[in-house]
Amino acid sequence: MTTGAAMAAPGSRPGLMALEEALQRLLSGLTPIAEVERVPTEQAAGRVLAQDLVSALDVPGFDNSQMDGYAVRRADVERAVAAGAPLPVVQRIAAGHFGAELAPGTVARIFTGAPLPRGADAVVMQEEAIVVDAPPTDAEAGRHGWVRLTAVPAEGQWVRRRGSDIRAGAVVVAAGTRMSAAEAGLAASVGCAALPVVRRVRVALASTGDELIQPGALPPEPLPPGAIYNSNRFFLEPLLRRLGCEVSVLAPIPDDRAATHAALLAAARDHDVIVTTGGVSVGEEDHVKPVVQALGGLDLWQIAMKPGKPFAHGWIDRAHAGGTGRCHVIGLPGNPVSSFVTFLLLARPFLLRLGGARVAAEVAPALPLVAHFDWPRPDRRREFLRVRRNPHGGLDLFPNQNSGVLTSMAWADGLVDLPAGQAIARGDTVRYLPLAALLD
Repeated sequence: MTTGAAMAAPGSRPGLMALEEALQRLLSGLTPIAEVERVPTEQAAGRVLAQDLVSALDVPGFDNSQMDGYAVRRADVERAVAAGAPLPVVQRIAAGHFGAELAPGTVARIFTGAPLPRGADAVVMQEEAIVVDAPPTDAEAGRHGWVRLTAVPAEGQWVRRRGSDIRAGAVVVAAGTRMSAAEAGLAASVGCAALPVVRRVRVALASTGDELIQPGALPPEPLPPGAIYNSNRFFLEPLLRRLGCEVSVLAPIPDDRAATHAALLAAARDHDVIVTTGGVSVGEEDHVKPVVQALGGLDLWQIAMKPGKPFAHGWIDRAHAGGTGRCHVIGLPGNPVSSFVTFLLLARPFLLRLGGARVAAEVAPALPLVAHFDWPRPDRRREFLRVRRNPHGGLDLFPNQNSGVLTSMAWADGLVDLPAGQAIARGDTVRYLPLAALLD
């Protein structure tokens, strides 16, 4: 990927790149990891399927009952209901057991999931059957009793037909699917005890800056002047693990070029991606940018979005460390909300695509919801406002939208995707991005 002229989003500052263009450039030409491993099906949820899963069998494998009730021949029921006559119950079929062929003029007691006996063409639920005493003239015919049915079923009523869920030869789950719990169950339903999945993306998480202090590194006393706790690491690490990545957390990198060079080069040897926070701007103490450029290449994008304008993608050539291939570098902004939002909107789809998942090069679909707030002073950049749904079906706004206020992300359950230059008046319909969809 080479650096090109950045195009501005409509209404944004000149030179800033539109979010969609940045996302497309980030994903275009990205080669997913090719290494495959097999995992037990019960461990497959969250992993990316490496090959199409094709069923070798029909599901269900036989016609079976959807209800507790009676397997019947419809024509027999029609005659019996018209005459008000009971029918003999000649067999009892439980799930996991096959019954004998159903003789004309008889019914079979059947339970949910049990195979439909040959000759039966419908099931009458037990709520539409009345158990009665045997007729005195034919007391022995119903070995399992007698029933009077109160309704004539439609042909095939309450019958699950063979293959009605899955047909043999059908693709059950497509390659590139990030397996859900339901899809793991689906794989088990066609007999798969293990599945081929793409190996996990190996990520090194690096924080830069002399001002950063790890929680617990000091006694519970006031921080030294200018110091802050490294909060970014504590939300980025779980976000990465939720994506299924293997994560190595590097020691904080000081604002020193030699230390930055050594740390990034060492991390590049054994990782697919290095995710950094801070150090990708153009200040004298921002060393990530020149180090990555020296070791490989870098696209430094100024994106027309707020929060999250500074974002970088590049790579380190492992030949500098005696290896082969490239290690990607994703540079996130240092401000915590900017880091959080750019991770969700840019780094997340990149990591999913690298891990073999099918990902669209577009911002996640939004829901139309009503704003219960005013936003009268729009920015020339596209904004992502931290909001929360309220009991009245609308959205409340967190009062402080500063990119350094991490409280806003902890409070919010979504983002309003606001076009550049657009104000909001209470009652307007806005585009709401649920955080649950972006965190999955």
